[in-house]
Formats: sequence, C-alpha cells, structure tokens
Amino acid sequence: MLLGAGSGTGSGHGAGPDVRRCCCVRRWPQDRDWHMDWKLERSVQRTESPELQGQEGILEDIGEDGLSESFQLLQIDVECDCPDREPLPTSSATWCSKNVQRKQRHWEKIVAAKKSKRKQEKERRKANRVENTGICPQHSKRFLRALTKEKLLEAKHSGPRLCIDLSMTHHMSKKELSRLAGQIRRLYGSNKKVDRPFWICLTGFMTDSPLYEECLRMNDGFSSYLLDITEEDCFSLFPLETLVYLTPDSEHALQDVDLNKVYILGGLVDESIQKKVTFQKAQEYSVKTARLPIQEYMVRLQNGKNYHSEILAINQVFDILSTFLETHNWPEALKKGVSLGKGYVLRNSVE
Repeated sequence: MLLGAGSGTGSGHGAGPDVRRCCCVRRWPQDRDWHMDWKLERSVQRTESPELQGQEGILEDIGEDGLSESFQLLQIDVECDCPDREPLPTSSATWCSKNVQRKQRHWEKIVAAKKSKRKQEKERRKANRVENTGICPQHSKRFLRALTKEKLLEAKHSGPRLCIDLSMTHHMSKKELSRLAGQIRRLYGSNKKVDRPFWICLTGFMTDSPLYEECLRMNDGFSSYLLDITEEDCFSLFPLETLVYLTPDSEHALQDVDLNKVYILGGLVDESIQKKVTFQKAQEYSVKTARLPIQEYMVRLQNGKNYHSEILAINQVFDILSTFLETHNWPEALKKGVSLGKGYVLRNSVE
C-alpha cells in the first residue's frame, strides 16, 4: 500500500504523510549524487592547480581563531602571483609621486621667471643711467658713487650753493616735521642725479632737535649725506650781500641763477599757511628777496575748488632751480616743479 500510494499523484486525503515520506526517500539519492559531483569537481581542480591544493589544505586546517593568519597567507599568495613586478623604491631621493613632481616643476618655473625679471630690471636701470647721465653702463656702482661724490665736492668750492633755513621748525607739529624730513630726502636724492649739483647747507639745524631725529628715522644714511649741517644761522654764516631769500611773497621775480649767490629756502611746512613768515625774516636782516617767475610764465587754471597757490615744497623749488641751471628755460623748469594741483599751467598750454 505504501508503494502504491507513493506511485500515485497524491490527490487522496490519506496519502499525504506517506507521500511526503516517500518523496524524502526518493530525493535523498539526488542530493547525494549532487554532493558527489561537487567533490569530484573540486578534486579535479586540486590536481590541475597545485597552488589551489595548498590553499585548500590551509583553509581546511585553520579554524575560527586562525582567521588573521589566513589573511596573511592570502596576501603572500597575491604577491607571489606577480613575480615580474619590481618592488617600489622606498628612498625619497629616487622616487617621488606625480603630485610632488608637478609641484617641483611649478617651483622651478617660478624661480626661472624671477631670475628673468631681475635680469630685465637690471638692464632697464642700466639703460636709464645711460639716458639720464650719459655714463657708460659698464661702470660699477663704486665708480658711480665716487663720481657723484666728486661732483658734490666740486660744487662746494665752485657753486652753486643752496641753503635750507631750519630755524623755524620749533613752530611745527610732529606731522609737519615728518613731511619736512621727507622733502629733505627727496631734495638730496635729486641733487645727486643732476649733472651740475648744488652744494646744500642745512643751517639752524640742532642735532638734538625733533627734526634731526625725524631725519635719522626716515632717511637711510642721513648721517653720511654730503652736505653741511650747522647750528649757525644762515645770516651769520654767509655775507649778507651774497644772500637771496626765495619767498613767494617777494615783489621781484627771479631772472637768473647766479653762481656767486647763495639762495635760501625756508624750511617751513605750515599747514595753516601763515603768510609772509620767510619774507619778514629776510627783511629783518635786509637781505634781497626773490620769487619764482610763476606769474610771468604761468596762468591760473579754472578748477572746481578754485584753489591756486605759489607755495611749493623745498624739493619742488630745487627741481625748478636745477632744471633752469641746465636748460636756461623757465617754462620747462616751471613745468617740472609746479604740479597741476597748485592750480597753474603754462601760458602756451592754454592758448
């Protein structure tokens, strides 16, 4: 009955348990055949690959506690699979990453560009020296300094001479003293560059004054400037008949630069613009006065602020005097020293 029931379709009510038991008996050989086929296939793979045989033996021998050792063995096997690969050098001197190499090439380009820029700047300075002074570019800096020193010492004996009256600095503020120290630096720098320099004398200049401290602070090498520094007043240092005080309040326009005269500039920076300070001081000592011929060669320029001033910084006055001494042309000299901010332009530029 059981065999007959097992051969049926299992549609009867009483055949359910028996059919299931018979099915289990019938399906077990199939499972065992599949398992035998799998073992047969694995044995064939072991015979074909000795490496797999070794790995299988290792995997069968290890347990749960040998998991880390299996990973180490697998890493060794992976390295052995590539016998032709050369090991990477560990020395930083022989091997660098692509990122490091890229940064190195970028840095080399920057260094090369800086060297090229310095070379171009050096050539430009040489060309400027040739254009401005006519000196051959092969002369060294030592030779140029010696030549400048020789020209300045020659001006001390043969003129022209320029005196900066610094006896009025006690009325000036800290800011005004700093501005005056900067003007002295620019005046001295311009005097070294001209073909025919002036001999400069700073009179009424106390070495313990705030202005002297400002000059030392703001001007590099001020103590080694080739000029005269004295505490004496300019009116007692030179004969009065040789003095010409340049002041914008004078009635007389300066016509020429006489090498036998000593021209005085008032070292005064006054933001409140106190009028006729230098003019009154010159009158006290009966010294001749003169003004730059701004009114004769220049006209007022209309501007929004309606501002016009003939008061110039001492370095601007020096630029006008040195340019006129070289060119004997007042319009050209005034154009160099009088800026547009003063509200004046040359007559021919308006016409």
